[in-house]
Amino acid sequence: MLSAAFRSACKPHRLTIRWLCATGEAGTIKDVGSAHKSQISKAMKAYLERAKEYERCLKVAQIEYKLGKRHLANMMGVDVDNFTKQDIDLAIQYLFPSALYDPGARPTLKPPEEFIPKTKGAEFDETGRPFHSFFYTGRPNFFQLLHDIGENINKLNAMEDITKEKGNSKVLTDRKLNINGSEWLSKELLEKKIVETITDTEYDNYVNAMNRLVSHPLSEHAKSFVFQYRKPLISKIENDTIAAPQEDSDGRQFVTIYECLRKTARGDVTMKFPGSGSVEINGHDLRNMGCTQHREQILFPLLFTKMAGKVDVQANVIGGGPSSQAGAVRWGIAMALRSFVDAEQISRMRIAGLLSRDYRRRERKKPGQAGARRKYTWKKR
Repeated sequence: MLSAAFRSACKPHRLTIRWLCATGEAGTIKDVGSAHKSQISKAMKAYLERAKEYERCLKVAQIEYKLGKRHLANMMGVDVDNFTKQDIDLAIQYLFPSALYDPGARPTLKPPEEFIPKTKGAEFDETGRPFHSFFYTGRPNFFQLLHDIGENINKLNAMEDITKEKGNSKVLTDRKLNINGSEWLSKELLEKKIVETITDTEYDNYVNAMNRLVSHPLSEHAKSFVFQYRKPLISKIENDTIAAPQEDSDGRQFVTIYECLRKTARGDVTMKFPGSGSVEINGHDLRNMGCTQHREQILFPLLFTKMAGKVDVQANVIGGGPSSQAGAVRWGIAMALRSFVDAEQISRMRIAGLLSRDYRRRERKKPGQAGARRKYTWKKR
C-alpha cells in the first residue's frame, strides 16, 4: 500500500497514482510523460489558438487586398495582372486626392504583410520543453543577438592573434569596416526585426556591443552580420542635386532657386558670387522690409555659413504674410548657398535644418468648435 505522504506528493499525477495502486507495479516513462503532457498542454493549446486567429486575420486581409486591387485596376482600365504597387499608389492619388500632410492619414492600399505585425512562432513543444536555450530570459531573440555579437568578436580576436603571429601588422589597419552613410536600426525597427519588446537600457547595450564589434581592426570580416542591423542614411543626400553656378555678363557666378515655398507664399531667389552683401526683396532693400525678427530669419543662413558680405541676394516673393515670405526666402537662400560652400558646411546646414522645407499649415477649424482648438463656452443652463 502507498503511504498518505506519497499520495499527497504525487497529487498532480492522480491518474498515474490510481494505476499504480491498481496494478502494484511501477509505470513506464511513457505513461508519466503522457500525464505530464496532459498537464501542460494548455500553453500549446493557447498558442495554437493565437496562431489560427493570426492566420485567419491574414487570410481575410489578403482577400480584401486582392479585391481592392481588382477594383482599382477596373476603374483605371488596366489589366489586374500587370497592376503593380506603384500603379496602386498612383491610382489612389488620382481617384482619392487628399490635402492631408501626414502620410498616415491619407488613403492607401498595402499588402497585409506590410501592416499586420509578425508573430512569434512556437517557443516550446507539446510537452512544454522550450526550443531556445535563452527561453527563460524572457527575450530569447534579443539575448541571442547579443550572443552572436560576442561570438563574432571572439572570432575576430582569434583572427587577430593569428595575424600578429604571422607578423602581418599592415593587414590590421586595412580590414576595418567602413559604416559611413548608415546608422544603427532604431529601437522600434529593432523590435520589429527580433519580434520582441526591449527597454531603453537593453537597446543601449545592443548599440554599445555593435560599436565594439565595428571598432575591431578586422571588422570587415563581419560585414554581412553588421549590415543586417544598419539602415542607409545617404539616399536622400545623393538625390539632392546641387545646381552648378552660371556666369552673368559681369563675369560673376549666380544661381537661381525656384519654388521657394512657405504656407501660401511663393518665390524665387537669385544669389551672385562674389558680392557686397546686399539683400533685396521684391526690389527693396532688406532694411525696409518687415520687422526685426523677419529680417533676422532671412539673414540667418548667411550668418550661419559666414557668407554675409560675400554674396548678393535678389528675391521675388508673392502671397502669404511677412512671416511666410521670410520663411520662403530663407529656404531659397540656404539652397542657393550650397553652390558656394564646401561639403562640410552643407552637412552642418542640413543638421541645423536649413535645407528642410517647412510644411506647417494653419490648422483647420473643427465642426462644433469655435476654432481649430477653441471650444464654445459651456453653459449649464
